[in-house]
Amino acid sequence: QMADPFLYNTGERSHYGCLGHEVQIEYLKAYVCRPSFFTDKAVIVVHDVFGWRFPDIRYIVDLMAGHGYITICPDFFKGTEPWTSTDHWVDFPDWMKNHDPMKVDKEADVVLKYLKEQCGAKKIGIVGFSWGGMAVHHLMLKNPQLTAGVSLYGRIVRDSEERYGLLNPTFFIFGEKDHTISLDQVFLLEDKLKQYCKVPYKIKVYPGQVHGFAQLKPEDMRPEDKPYIEEARRDMIDWIKMFV
Repeated sequence: QMADPFLYNTGERSHYGCLGHEVQIEYLKAYVCRPSFFTDKAVIVVHDVFGWRFPDIRYIVDLMAGHGYITICPDFFKGTEPWTSTDHWVDFPDWMKNHDPMKVDKEADVVLKYLKEQCGAKKIGIVGFSWGGMAVHHLMLKNPQLTAGVSLYGRIVRDSEERYGLLNPTFFIFGEKDHTISLDQVFLLEDKLKQYCKVPYKIKVYPGQVHGFAQLKPEDMRPEDKPYIEEARRDMIDWIKMFV
């Protein structure tokens, strides 16, 4: 049995009763949760490898909506199977080839159009976790319509100059004990952003935290991790509130 080098332990997750509803947007399904009052601010949540139906990600959507944003998590896998905890790690590279977090531009445009035309959104931010953190990093380099982004433990894939010219404010969250992202990579990112980035950015490493730490639901948190999880979520929301 190979140690799982990328995925956090999905273990037993408690059931989660969602507050939002599912919609169809062109060729994409999506989960949407709206605040109880009118707003013209929206947030796109980009799921991790477990896909748009995973309870933890829906919890995050509902959390953002509770802070006053029309929040949407589209199925960036376009109806194909997400990764599951019973899949074999040896198959992961092949699965990733068909689920490239850098190929999300078309889906992002579909969702942005929906938020603007159907929901009246004027300012739109984006947050993404793991696979979704990689997608957010990519989109913040490419899509000026996204007012601000938060990338949570997105693996840093290529070191090239075009990885650092962020278009709008972006916050990078990492866990200190993430075995998929070395602290060297985090320091390199910081170094390069200092050189090339012209917009506000922030990088923060949370002590003792592993990959996937920030999206756990309260009842799934270990007491010693809880303060860091809550801090990361507050930081994520504060960054969005500052710019969106």
